[in-house]
Amino acid sequence: MTPTAIAYLVPEFPSQTHAFFWREILALEEAGLRVRTLSTRRPAPGACPHDFAAAAAARTVYLFPPPLAAVARLAGRPVRTLRALAYVLGLSETPWRRRLALLGLIASASALGRVCRRERLGHVHIHSCATAAHLGALAAILDDLSYSLTLHGDLPVYGTDHAAKMARAGFVAAVTRPLAAQIATVSPGTPAPVIWMGVDADRFCPPASARPGGEALEVVTVARLNHTKGHVHLLNAMARLRAEGVAIRYRMAGDGPERAALEAHVARLGLQDEVRFLGPLSEAGVIDLLHSADVLALTSFGAGEAAPVTVMEAMATGLPTVVSAIGGTPDMIEDGVDGLLVPQRDEEAIAAALRRLAADPALRARIGQAARKTALARFDYRAQARALLDALTSDAVA
Repeated sequence: MTPTAIAYLVPEFPSQTHAFFWREILALEEAGLRVRTLSTRRPAPGACPHDFAAAAAARTVYLFPPPLAAVARLAGRPVRTLRALAYVLGLSETPWRRRLALLGLIASASALGRVCRRERLGHVHIHSCATAAHLGALAAILDDLSYSLTLHGDLPVYGTDHAAKMARAGFVAAVTRPLAAQIATVSPGTPAPVIWMGVDADRFCPPASARPGGEALEVVTVARLNHTKGHVHLLNAMARLRAEGVAIRYRMAGDGPERAALEAHVARLGLQDEVRFLGPLSEAGVIDLLHSADVLALTSFGAGEAAPVTVMEAMATGLPTVVSAIGGTPDMIEDGVDGLLVPQRDEEAIAAALRRLAADPALRARIGQAARKTALARFDYRAQARALLDALTSDAVA
C-alpha cells in the first residue's frame, strides 16, 4: 500500500537550488499524500531567494541540533542505540576521525524517528546520498523506519560507504540512467528507478511575445558560481568570438565562492562591457531572464552534474541550450535537435556552438521549439512526482 503520509528530507532546506523540491512536495500533496518536510539544519539567512522560502521554512522540522527529548529517548533503547553506534563505527570506508564526528548523527536520527512516530509518517524519503543518507539508515536501526534516497550526482561527490547507506533502503532513485548504473555497482540488490527532476512547464513557458532580436547574441547561465560549472571556459570561448567580430552579451545568475575570481577573469579578458553578474534570482526572476535571452549555456565539467534543472527550465521556455556532455545531459538532449552538446572544457567547441546559433536565428527558433516539446514530454514535475509515488508503492517500501 502507498503510505498516506511521509517525511521528506532535504539537507539545509530551503536554499537557492531547491525550487524543484518545493514543486515536488506540492505535486505529492496534490496527489493526496501528506508530506512533512524535514531538514538537517537551517540554511543561512537569505540562502533561498524564492517566493516560497518563508512558507517552506515554516513547515520544516530541523533535526540539528537535536532536542533533548530525542537524546533522552536513546537511553530507553540501549540495544538499538548500541546497534546505531556499531553502524557508525563500522563505516569501513570512512576515516576514523570522520566516524567519530558522525556519532552525533545518532541523536538527530532519534529526532527523526520521534517526529515520524508522533506524526504517523509511514516512510522517509531523503533527497541526498551524502551524510543525510546515514540518517535514514540510523532511523531504520533505531525505529524500524522505512526510507528511500535520491541520488542527484556522481557517487564520489557524496562521500563514502554508500553500500551501508543503501543496504536498508527500499529504493534509491536516480535522476539519470548513468547514476542508476552507479547505484547498481555499489548496491546491486537495491531497486534504482530513474526519476527525473521536474520542471513546471506551465510557469516555465515561452514568452507571450517573440524574444527581442538584437545585434548581440544574449547568452545566460543560471548556476552557482563554482569552478566546476565551467563559467571560465564559456568566457574564454566568448573572448575568441569577440576577436572574430561576433557580438555576444553574457549574464550570469547565481552566487558562490568563485565570484571574485570570475570577475577578475572577466577583467583580464576585457569583457567588462559584455558580462554582467546578476546574483541569485527568484524563480520569477529566472523566468524573466530566460525570456530575455537567446541561449542558455551550462558548460560544466568533472563529477557532480547530473540532470541540470536549469537546462530543463530553459528548454521548457523554448530556449536553445549549449550544454556540456556530462552526467545525464546526453539523455536529456539530442544534439542538434533540441539543444547543442559540447565536450567538457572544449572552448573551441563552445565557441563553435555559439557562433552557429549567433549566425542563424531560424536555427535558434527551431531548436527552441523542439526543446519545448521535449520538456513537455519528459520533464513535467507532476509526472515525475507520480513516478516517485509509484516507487513508494513498491513492495520494497510497503
